[in-house]
Amino acid sequence: MEPVFPFPVQLPRGAGTLTQALHQQLRAAILDGRLPPHAALPATRKVAEALGVARNTVVAAYDLLIAEGYVVPRQGARPQVAEFARRRPKPARAGVDASRFAPAWRTPFLQPSPARSLPERNFRLGIPDHRHFPHEVWRRLMAQTLRRSARESFAYAPSQGIPALREAIAQHVAFARAVACSADDVIVTSGAQQAFDLIARLLVTPGQTKVAVEEPGYPPVRAAFAAAGAQLVPLPVDDEGLCVERLPEDVRIISVTPSHQSPTGVAMSLRRRAALLDFARRHHAVIVEDDYDGEFRFGGRPLDALQTLDRDALVFYVGTFSKSMFPSLRKGFVVAPAWARNGLVTVKHCVDSHCDSVTQAALAAFIRDGHLARHVRHMRPIYAARREALLDGLQRGLGEWLQPIPSEAGLHLAARLRDPAQASKLMPVVLRAAAGAEATADYAMTRNIEPAVTFGYGVIDAADISAALAGLRRSLRKL
Repeated sequence: MEPVFPFPVQLPRGAGTLTQALHQQLRAAILDGRLPPHAALPATRKVAEALGVARNTVVAAYDLLIAEGYVVPRQGARPQVAEFARRRPKPARAGVDASRFAPAWRTPFLQPSPARSLPERNFRLGIPDHRHFPHEVWRRLMAQTLRRSARESFAYAPSQGIPALREAIAQHVAFARAVACSADDVIVTSGAQQAFDLIARLLVTPGQTKVAVEEPGYPPVRAAFAAAGAQLVPLPVDDEGLCVERLPEDVRIISVTPSHQSPTGVAMSLRRRAALLDFARRHHAVIVEDDYDGEFRFGGRPLDALQTLDRDALVFYVGTFSKSMFPSLRKGFVVAPAWARNGLVTVKHCVDSHCDSVTQAALAAFIRDGHLARHVRHMRPIYAARREALLDGLQRGLGEWLQPIPSEAGLHLAARLRDPAQASKLMPVVLRAAAGAEATADYAMTRNIEPAVTFGYGVIDAADISAALAGLRRSLRKL
């Protein structure tokens, strides 16, 4: 039989895929010019017979092309290909237009890191354990929220977040972290990363504003400020946190993780906290406090948040539910000083309009009904046992090579190499045996930091930690 199209058509034989496959191949042929404008399509009966499919399959594919504007129907005649600009050929060289990008987006360190292939139980940082989350409770709250929203008129949520969630967050941080605020001070964001982006957009004058960041420090924070055009000033971190005495006087924004430094895990001492707030007051600077996993404490009474100690409205307190609940929730928040609140809401409105209201409402109920507090209480001893297994393995079996860095919070713990001169030989062995662990050098802008490795214990059980560290010890013994 004569072919019905001037090109081969290959159709799969799986149920439910024939119409889609025929539609996609015809659309590609129209875009590429193999079916030119004004060309009449073959009769559906003829196509069906030639391809060995039902006529309804061909009719449905033609209808999709008509609905998309690729084909024009004609009364009493076969439909024909519409007149429109065809797809341009691809450029001979990939990336030829990269020079059109704004300079910040041509910076390599802003690009996301490639995904790593890791075993299910690993030392990856920043991931909580899904096995212990109250999934049934969350599903029930989401279902209730969806049923309720189905009875309401469609509308856009407030840019700063729905009132119920802002009220719930204010009560949560007041109880969990002694952060004094009201619902009016809270701005809901799509994770902590958007919070950093909003603050950077609001406060950074491109090419002028200097931002102090921890060295090593959390790369996405640096990326947000760099993308806004800030001049980054890396400052060293020791066992008391950020070295405040090294701050240049012309720094206007200081980004810190005082409760659990990322990635070393140290807590900023009370002395340093007071010095940092004093510096900000004297030099008209502001502080961005990232409290990403402050709910999980394993030592004594936690030190007060910088926001709690602040008496001059200089601290932007950023939090997230990615560690206490789950990362794909994509909900964070900023507790902003009163003078910056309207500005941040305006930036949020321009950038993202609003976060989805269904998930916001479910999260508000999850917090309000006490489920978040119960979940954190449930997880704290589980993570504490893993932390103890990690500390025990580092101190007993690996003390010859690694020295744990003091840390009493969060979901990760770091250890220094006792002999920095051996870093090039030891570090590959450590990272290979402890899948998911990361060198702190990967969190640095420069390479002038002491070699250390950070172990996450959010998704690895205590027994697996002990086994992995025992294997690491055997590997190091062979060197």
